[in-house]
Amino acid sequence: MEFSFAVLLALCLAAFAAGYLDTLVGGGGLITIPALLMVGVPPLAALGTNKLQAVTGSGTASLMMFRLGKVRFREVRNLMLIAFVSSLIGTVAVQYVSTDALNILIPIVIVSIALYFILAPQQAAESRAPKVSERIYKTTAVPVVGAYDGMFGPGTGSFFVLAGVSLRGQEIVSATARAKTLNFATNLASLLVFLFYGQVVLVAGVVMMLGQVTGARLGAATLLKINPVLLRYLVIAMCLVMLISWAVKEL
Repeated sequence: MEFSFAVLLALCLAAFAAGYLDTLVGGGGLITIPALLMVGVPPLAALGTNKLQAVTGSGTASLMMFRLGKVRFREVRNLMLIAFVSSLIGTVAVQYVSTDALNILIPIVIVSIALYFILAPQQAAESRAPKVSERIYKTTAVPVVGAYDGMFGPGTGSFFVLAGVSLRGQEIVSATARAKTLNFATNLASLLVFLFYGQVVLVAGVVMMLGQVTGARLGAATLLKINPVLLRYLVIAMCLVMLISWAVKEL
């Protein structure tokens, strides 16, 4: 595909906004996927191209979290591997399996996330005792969210944050930092599958990678300074945006 300079610039700016938003609360795909569709990229290729630029943003944010000591690699390496494998399976499956059931499940999950952060504000702002063990968490929540990202994608970061807060008792900033590393693993796995099937528009993806890197770096810096209460409200707002986006698409 060929793109004008103005179109490539618009895609780069969209990726910048998505990288910043995705690092904080997830949902950056709600910006980049429509942008790719609007400039004529076919739907499946739009998903694949989105993964190319998203893996750059989540990778940049993850690297910053590691360097600043907000997350230790040895603490998340097994979780990242599980997320990677489950996303790989989900992305392969979506090439052959109908995703109609997801259209019923997704809005229910999104509403559940928003309600959790609305009804449990203090719990989201500070750490507490885990409700499930690390073993149960990594054999249930992580592979389920990982497979979801491979099959569909929007809101994966928010889902990982919810799992960390509600199941492992993490305070929201720590949960968000860890979610970046898991989201990087799922993005990378999904990208490899889309590359295998030839569903990535490299020109658009490379340009958007530049915007993602810049947006993700700014988002990571903001994450380290943001008030946890404000971050919780951003999660709620993104859930509502995802829900509205889904409703509009269905109508």
